[in-house]
Order: sequence, then C-alpha cells, then structure tokens
Amino acid sequence: MKKLVVFIGGLSLAVLAGGKVIAADQTVPDTRFGLFNGLDHRSSYGQDAFPEPFLIDDSALETAEFRLDWLHTASGSDHTDNAKAEIEYGIGLLTLELELPYERDVTGGIATKGFNNVDVGARYPFYQFVSRNGWFDTTLGAAVELGIPTGSDVSKNTEFVPKIFNDTKIGRFTVQSIFGYSMLFGPGDDGGVDTFEYGFTFGYSIPRQALSLPGVDKIIPVMELSGETQLNKSAAGHNSLTAGVGLRANLKPIGRLQPRPGILFVFPVDNGARADAHWGIMTSLVFEF
Repeated sequence: MKKLVVFIGGLSLAVLAGGKVIAADQTVPDTRFGLFNGLDHRSSYGQDAFPEPFLIDDSALETAEFRLDWLHTASGSDHTDNAKAEIEYGIGLLTLELELPYERDVTGGIATKGFNNVDVGARYPFYQFVSRNGWFDTTLGAAVELGIPTGSDVSKNTEFVPKIFNDTKIGRFTVQSIFGYSMLFGPGDDGGVDTFEYGFTFGYSIPRQALSLPGVDKIIPVMELSGETQLNKSAAGHNSLTAGVGLRANLKPIGRLQPRPGILFVFPVDNGARADAHWGIMTSLVFEF
C-alpha cells in the first residue's frame, strides 16, 4: 500500500491510499538543559533516589537538610569519638554545606579533644545521562571543600579539597562515588601534605510496596568504602581503606520534616586502616525539611 508521510509540528502523519490519515510517530521532546545541554530534566538527581552516605561525603542534591553523626572507633583500649553537625541547603542545582565536627581521641590513656576544622563546601552537576525508560540514570559533578582550622589540639591546618563525583542509579541499585585531592596548609608535620581521597556508597532501595514496615517509607541497605593515599613527604604511598555495612531508613514525614536514621558497622580493609582502628560503629540522624 502506498503512503505519503508529512510532518506537522513535530507529528508525522501517514496519508494512505484512499485519503485515510493515521499518526505514524511523534517526535521525542527535548529534555536537555544547562551549560552545553549537559543536564537532563528526567534525571533522578535530587529526587531522593540516593541514600545519604555515612563515611564519605554526600554528593546528591539536597534542598534543605540537617544531620547529626557520631562515629566511635576502637583499637584495644585506644578509641576515638567523632561527632558532627551538618546543614545543607540547595539553590537550584547548587548544594551548599556547613559542617561543625568535634573529636575526642584517647591513645595510651591520654585524651586529646577539641573542635576539628569547620568545613564549608559546594557541589554542582555538569553532565547527566538518562536511558529512554529511566532504568539507567547517571550524574557527573564537581565539588569543593574548605576546612578552616579552629586552633584546637586537633585542628591546626587549613584544608582545601577539589573533588569530582558520580551518582548512578540502575533500577533500585545505586552507586555514589567521589574522588578528591586534599591539600593541607599550615604548621607541623601535616602542613604541606597532599592526599588522594576516594569513596563509594552502594545502596539498594526497598520501597514500602516491597516491604511494609510501620512508619517507614523506604529501607536502604548500604555498603561503603572510604580510602586515602598520601602522595608526598615521608609517608608517601601510605594507604588506608575502611569499609562499612549498615542501613538507612526513610521514615514517614512529620509535617514537612522527614527523619532518616541510619546505622553502620565500620571495619578496616587494609593494614593502614587497621593501624588506626579495629572496629567502629556509626549512627546518623538526617532531617529533610
């Protein structure tokens, strides 16, 4: 059967012999935007698809978030406690963050404590790819962090860390990765030390439809890897890799506030991490508002 195809406003029409008209197909709408059309409106970035990490830096878009973390690690009688308060705020696709950490370290019965560097940071995505059915979704971005020393016994050096990150979702499975170049400036042996930092968070979202628990919207089992390699000075080449397994729960909102508690068991992977701690436990309480 002969047909003539014509295009009207992006809709292709097939005119069959005898004058009958049918719709052949429709042009797929353009979803690209941003600098060089690098971003995609269909992306799940910033849509609660990714869990808040524990050991590594968050890389997802956060519109308004407050969190409290506590990490306890131990090696024999030596132990360290790290507590941190953090707030994140989004302006468009730009996420700004402020962290205030406190550290108490006990080594050989001697305690060292104080507020650690006050960290300010920002991150922004620059490229996104989403498959036609949305099953595969990935975002690349850049971030920067500045650590301002407080002058305490545990905070003497300024730290500057440029980073790149990737957030990828494959169905319910998610992978968040981040890579940074840490530079320390200031007095003492740590001044001038450069370190390559990296981390991965693997998660699998279990929605309420698959596992119904009272007051819970979603459960996300997670596994994390957090590592660093010193690049210069006497300890150049020294590696430290730590892992953690746990879960985070997105609870039902209370008004505009959604609690997201989580717990992680922490353990060393290599000898570098084992020299600092043999085990650890971390609790994290995130509030989306």
